[in-house]
Amino acid sequence: MGASAGALPGLAPTGQPSRAAPHRAPAGAVSPVLGKVPAGPLLQVDALQQYYGGSHILRSVGFEAAAGEVTVVLGRNGVGKTTLLKSLLGVVPVRSGTVRFDGADITQQTSYQRVRRGIGYVPQGREIFARLSVAENLQMGLATKPAGTGLPGELFELFPVLKTMLDRRGGDLSGGQQQQLAIARALAAAPRLLVLDEPTEGIQPSIIKDIGHVLRRLADVGLQVDGTARPMAIVLVEQYYDFAAALADRYLLMERGAVVQHGRGCDMAVDGVRERMSI
Repeated sequence: MGASAGALPGLAPTGQPSRAAPHRAPAGAVSPVLGKVPAGPLLQVDALQQYYGGSHILRSVGFEAAAGEVTVVLGRNGVGKTTLLKSLLGVVPVRSGTVRFDGADITQQTSYQRVRRGIGYVPQGREIFARLSVAENLQMGLATKPAGTGLPGELFELFPVLKTMLDRRGGDLSGGQQQQLAIARALAAAPRLLVLDEPTEGIQPSIIKDIGHVLRRLADVGLQVDGTARPMAIVLVEQYYDFAAALADRYLLMERGAVVQHGRGCDMAVDGVRERMSI
């Protein structure tokens, strides 16, 4: 994708903090929203091994993701990024290794159980229900919640276009609008961890920029739950370097199923991540 998504608030297009960048407390610091010290990383992945037939897809992959941060997973096609996300969600069983969420081992849990714990997933290609209305698609995001649970009011603040299209069929929306719907559907259950697989794919630059603003806000502030907001952990798989660099608090670079480089988002340029992705 050649067009740039543009700079996000407090970030230069390269991902380096601008002079006006707001202070972000490091992982483990006192949260300005909750006023307490988080126990540790919300997501902990350790030594994941995954095979498809005889092909070794994930090779001892490990990383952590903390609330209040965007962790970006980068790499060329075919390096195992989507398989990693499916393993996190329980869509495919892992051969070995562990996935821990909020301190609990969820490696053997079903996708449904993981969603109930507070993990939201936006798959590559959006996978909305084309024949259902926008409102019905959003209600599907509440499948794990008790009957009568309402949608977070902030969804329509984050994605105002959806409020005007509630009765329209999902398949009649543009690609960018469908992507916003897919993200809103994942947010309907107010997850604590949001996992996204290439949300910029096939999307026009103006909506890419809007999605970037939403993800930064979710990481920094989160959604209101019972009158309280708390920062969200976000894991983002992306190939669009400028978008990833503008959002990343931390990054992982994958090659041949393994994490070959990692670091702080603000160091991506000096670490040569763009160049390594283009090799």
